Amino acid sequence: MTSTALTLGDVSPGRDLTSYIRTVNSVPILSEERERELAYRLTDDNDLDAARELVMSHLRFVVHIARSLRGYGMPEGDLIQEGNVGLVKAVKRFDPSYGVRLVTFAVHWIKAEMHDYIVRNWRIVKVATTKAQRKLFFNLRKHTKGLNWLTSEERKAIADDLGVKPKDVATMESRLAAQDIAFDTPVGDDDDESFHSPVHMLAYEDQDPADLVIEEQHNEVMTAEMQSAMEDLSDRERDILQSRWLTDEKETLHDLSARLGISAERVRQVEQDAMRKIRERIESRLALA
Repeated sequence: MTSTALTLGDVSPGRDLTSYIRTVNSVPILSEERERELAYRLTDDNDLDAARELVMSHLRFVVHIARSLRGYGMPEGDLIQEGNVGLVKAVKRFDPSYGVRLVTFAVHWIKAEMHDYIVRNWRIVKVATTKAQRKLFFNLRKHTKGLNWLTSEERKAIADDLGVKPKDVATMESRLAAQDIAFDTPVGDDDDESFHSPVHMLAYEDQDPADLVIEEQHNEVMTAEMQSAMEDLSDRERDILQSRWLTDEKETLHDLSARLGISAERVRQVEQDAMRKIRERIESRLALA
């Protein structure tokens, strides 16, 4: 069977992803003239063979887009399946008379299907119900490629750019740091390169699983609230707390005293006052929950 004779039924990313990628990459890329010819055969004569060739020749682009979205924790095979649906929709709607290539037109449809899949299946995104929140979710990761938290200035800049509040950026940032784990993911041969999914773990005899879930959710809420509370502090208060507790190389009171030009006792007072503000803010928010 030649590559051009393949059908969508012959290849599936759910069976063997490596083999699937190898197969779709073997399908030749269409020339602009051939693509236009096939597109007109589809639009003018409803030629399904032409539609099949258009789809098959563009499956490699779906794989490329899916790989760019792997950071959201979704199975790559599932992303490709959803992207393929978008590609088929794009082929049906493609009008060659506009003078653009199919891949340019199809990118929107492919990404739309993948984004919808991510939103439907990643639990932390289910709170992103508004257009602004969805925009924040899909754009924030571009600004958080490093291991460090965003600074207050960076959060404000992102918030202004996306039309949301800085505390919304802080909340989404803390949630993006979390990762869903499949319940029955197989354990790899090398424990250093894999993780144990819940199905492989023994239950604690002295702790109810429901309590573990509640504790995890509580910790997530506390993290988000603390990030939000930090936004209300002055620049000096935030600097002292971050330097004293939130960095790998923590500064001492005397280090901060020398850098800020105030006494060590004053640094300690500012630190305690900032921690009191955060504690009161979190307690008040939790009391309203």
